[in-house]
Amino acid sequence: MRAAVITKIAPVEENPLELVDLIDPVPAGNQILIKISACGICHTELDEIEGRVPPTRFPMVPGHEIVGRVEKLGPQASKFKVGDRVGVAWINWACGRCHFCLVGAENLCAEARWTGKDEDGGYAQYTVVSEDFAYPIPELFTDFQAAPLLCAGVIGYRALRLSGMADGKVLGLYGFGASAHIVIQVVKHLQPNSRVFVFTRVGQTEHQELARKLGADWVGATGDTPPAKLDCAIDFTPVGEPVREALRNLQKGGRVVVNAIRKITTIPELNYAEHLWWEKELKSVANVTRRDVREFLPLAAEIPIKPQIKLFKLEEANDALILLKQGKISGAGVLNING
Repeated sequence: MRAAVITKIAPVEENPLELVDLIDPVPAGNQILIKISACGICHTELDEIEGRVPPTRFPMVPGHEIVGRVEKLGPQASKFKVGDRVGVAWINWACGRCHFCLVGAENLCAEARWTGKDEDGGYAQYTVVSEDFAYPIPELFTDFQAAPLLCAGVIGYRALRLSGMADGKVLGLYGFGASAHIVIQVVKHLQPNSRVFVFTRVGQTEHQELARKLGADWVGATGDTPPAKLDCAIDFTPVGEPVREALRNLQKGGRVVVNAIRKITTIPELNYAEHLWWEKELKSVANVTRRDVREFLPLAAEIPIKPQIKLFKLEEANDALILLKQGKISGAGVLNING
């Protein structure tokens, strides 16, 4: 099979992904073999390639927003049949025995394995995964539309729940890429009387225009002061400054949720009185659970979510990741594996 693999840690500008031919994987136990049609492009790939969240081995096939069809069943697999359309998300496996797994927090499992980091992911024509970590895709979505739902959508949904957002409140979104452009659609559906303020990089006019199109009540840049205090905020950016800015603009008793595995730059020094006093909270999002995926996909179809996507060929994966790092993909980037 064709695959784009990480062979070393390097800046993404050096085009570190290599297009290679690999032996097709074979499903064992309760695994299923998936013929991949689409794979979303995520900031986590940048973290893996550049060493902030390095793969556990080399070469590694990155990618964890996978959509395809079941090609073959392992000898103990029974939940799907050949031809079923399924998705795979960031969580690839969890132990099911530890305290975190037993209380529904498998995203915190110390033995958990992650798609594209510990197990080969979706920048390839095939992958295998336990049937317990694959999900049926709602018919409403094309393969390309469904791909970003499996991480950008799911992690955004988890971050929104953790933010404490409720109808009538003001939500701030720092960064308006793949995840935020889905979150705003969820908010406008679930909390129609709320207001959403969007902060982008300076000069990101396409992102700002998309935010307005999707119903943002105010749009500005990081560093701006919005027309009202934020009851809660989600930071989707890869840098540290928006965390401090979100806390500065936060209402008393509000919460800022940081939706990032790693930051390229550190969070600047915080002034306690200005940024944290008045019972303000700062909370991180760490990975996702299967429950998040199972809840979000039907909700996405109910709304329905309309992902804005930009397609790339597998051979263009390096170029796509550079554009992602530069903030030049409006909406979500998706690899057309067979295009």
